[in-house]
Amino acid sequence: MIRFGQDRLRIVTSLVQPFLFLFVLGTGLSRIASAGTHGVNLRTFVYPGVLCMAVMFTAMFSAASLVWDREFGFLREMMVAPVRRGSLVVGKCLGGATVAGAQGAIVIALAGLVDVPYDPGLIAAVFALQLLLAFSVTAFGVMAAARVSQMQSFMALMQMVIMPMFFLAGSLFPVSGLPRWLEILNRIDPLTYAVDPMRRIVFSHLHIAPAARQALDPGVTWWGWRVPTLVEAGVVAGLGALMLMVAIAAFSRGE
Repeated sequence: MIRFGQDRLRIVTSLVQPFLFLFVLGTGLSRIASAGTHGVNLRTFVYPGVLCMAVMFTAMFSAASLVWDREFGFLREMMVAPVRRGSLVVGKCLGGATVAGAQGAIVIALAGLVDVPYDPGLIAAVFALQLLLAFSVTAFGVMAAARVSQMQSFMALMQMVIMPMFFLAGSLFPVSGLPRWLEILNRIDPLTYAVDPMRRIVFSHLHIAPAARQALDPGVTWWGWRVPTLVEAGVVAGLGALMLMVAIAAFSRGE
């Protein structure tokens, strides 16, 4: 966290992509999609997805440092230290989640620029959800780093995983009325269960017509049952715990 705070270039560059999606893509598409958004600012609609994307990228980059440590031999030195390997993995996940959470907090601070109100309850709920996502993604990254020996391979894996998850989660479009094949992919995408509750919380604090909210925020359903926000958060937490256990097991057997 101290290293992240001192690296101003990293902070600035990591904000470029969220800015592009929110203020360039969001503004540009809003000019041609105003009818489909029922009067809701398109930047407001995509805000939860862009926040999740910013958190995911930072969390994965934090986990990538393990690959560098392996290439330069520092990881082997940590593995022979008189501490449990599981403690090293948990510490790495918590550290990565803290850094990604700080990055997410910066994006949350920009909420007012895209017409998201600075309501204390909204901010607290979104902040908690993005911290949960940050931990789960970092755990996934650490799990992957346990098996990947080269940085080029890890970066390619990161791109292959993050961008499909970002688009399939409905970050840029409503999930109502999707083709069956896309609906299935949306439901099995873990990021869906972070984007949807964030969007639900944001929309609950907007003054929009019920029909518009239903069209833009239909929610995730399982066999006709709309999944509650707490259950969605539980899915993210459960996946994070599972990946953490796999990462601990992988590092316990490796090196």
